Amino acid sequence: MHAKQRMYLWMTLLVCLWGLDYSVSKQVLRVFHPLTLMFLKYTGGFIVLLVLKLCFDRKFVFHKRDILLFAGCAVVGQGLYYYCEYTAMDYIPVSMITIVLSFVPVVSILIERIFLGRRSSGRMAVGILVSIIGIILVLGADMKSLLHGSAWGYLLALGAVFCWNGYNFLTARAAGRGYSDLSLSFNQLLCTVVLFAPYAIWSMPPASDFTPVITGSLIYLGLGSAGLGYLILVAGIHQLGPTPSALFANMMPVPTAVFAWIFLGESLSWLQILGGVIVIVSTCFVIREKERLAATSRVQGRHEADG
Repeated sequence: MHAKQRMYLWMTLLVCLWGLDYSVSKQVLRVFHPLTLMFLKYTGGFIVLLVLKLCFDRKFVFHKRDILLFAGCAVVGQGLYYYCEYTAMDYIPVSMITIVLSFVPVVSILIERIFLGRRSSGRMAVGILVSIIGIILVLGADMKSLLHGSAWGYLLALGAVFCWNGYNFLTARAAGRGYSDLSLSFNQLLCTVVLFAPYAIWSMPPASDFTPVITGSLIYLGLGSAGLGYLILVAGIHQLGPTPSALFANMMPVPTAVFAWIFLGESLSWLQILGGVIVIVSTCFVIREKERLAATSRVQGRHEADG
């Protein structure tokens, strides 16, 4: 089996790990506050990264000028993002949350086009329009629930979309400061653990609530979903590139819906399934078109430089 084929299998495992994450998190949130669960989850991920640093890197680089930047990544990308995502689970099914989150790349491209003036194409505009239609189908099929309060769930999920985009732009800025991938993620999780430790300790439930099932779920979320999941994601980006990795991540609503059906008893209407498929397919098309446009720009830039 070739290296890329093995990586495809690992990325498939990653999608399943993160798909199961939602069902496990919803069960654990019966005991923990959203930010407390986020803290415990990323503490496990931080331990994994710390072991990797000690074994393979042993270089701890953290420039003082970047403290606020990493703190912003922690607050926006972990704190606010997971508060929105976990709180949304009180209002709408987890499968609906992942469908809305599939809209992340589309929002990213819109932000780049409107605020940064980056190039886009007519095909991308069509793909974005089709993706919006898919979201409308998902929401329209749930209109009765919207009128009875689940609108807050969709607004929170949309808030998570914007938080993740903010985190991506902050991370891109931090990446330009000379940090390795491992150091970058280690610094982000270090800030997350330090910043949210006081609240997590204050809101921690009593020891009696840490049953074997809850403890096992926390180990899975920290070491499996956050720890192993991050390692697979970084390896996938390095071996396959950002676009294939993003396409895999955009498939997450499928295993999420399956696990939610098995463990949470959730179900989707056919109209919602259709809307979800439209969102996933159109977003994948937009991502590929964006990558094609970027590749064309790079080729043109080289030709102009040679000329």
